[in-house]
Amino acid sequence: MIDKPAGLVVHPGAGTASGTLVNALLHHVRDLSGIGGVLRPGIVHRLDKGTSGLIVVAKDDATHRALARQFAQRSVLKEYQAVVLGVPARAQGEIDRPIGRDPVHRRRMAVDAPRSRAARTTYSVRERLDGAALLDVRIHTGRTHQIRVHLASIGHPVAGDDLYGGRRAPSSRRAEAREALLGLARPALHAARLEFEHPVTGEPVRAHSPLPADLVALVEALRP
Repeated sequence: MIDKPAGLVVHPGAGTASGTLVNALLHHVRDLSGIGGVLRPGIVHRLDKGTSGLIVVAKDDATHRALARQFAQRSVLKEYQAVVLGVPARAQGEIDRPIGRDPVHRRRMAVDAPRSRAARTTYSVRERLDGAALLDVRIHTGRTHQIRVHLASIGHPVAGDDLYGGRRAPSSRRAEAREALLGLARPALHAARLEFEHPVTGEPVRAHSPLPADLVALVEALRP
């Protein structure tokens, strides 16, 4: 289990040959699962570069297959915390809209796009802030940019998310609130909880990662 910092790419890919989480793991661990191939050894699931928090890595193929099966069966609990612009009208909500590649802007994903796949997200408001809110978010599917796309689709983009409209200033007139948002170097999204069945013993595995310092500072600055 890794607590990934924001700004770290998970595995090598186009334009990123080194300096990734996989490179760091291979420096410390002799063997990782080979199911993901040469570029993605041990990687069962991903986090975006700008997202911080928990990610689980498999050291051998049997473990990888067992974990991948749990993700495919949607039995893994994945809970995030996100600071979003605006305060949702309801304390709890569900977004059940398919996600696919945006046909115009290819770097983006979009709801109800051509060849979309089912996607379901639930959220609850943990704290109402000044022109923003801190949410607990659970994803029940694992689509690319799912939380960012779904929250933007209901008018509450993740703060600091340049790709999906989260860079605009909050409705607050306070200078410190606007400065905190505009100075944020990444989307305010953190993988806070991960729960699954141990692939060997069958015992429940529960992990929690508290909000990192940059998001704690953002929440404090946005408190009324």
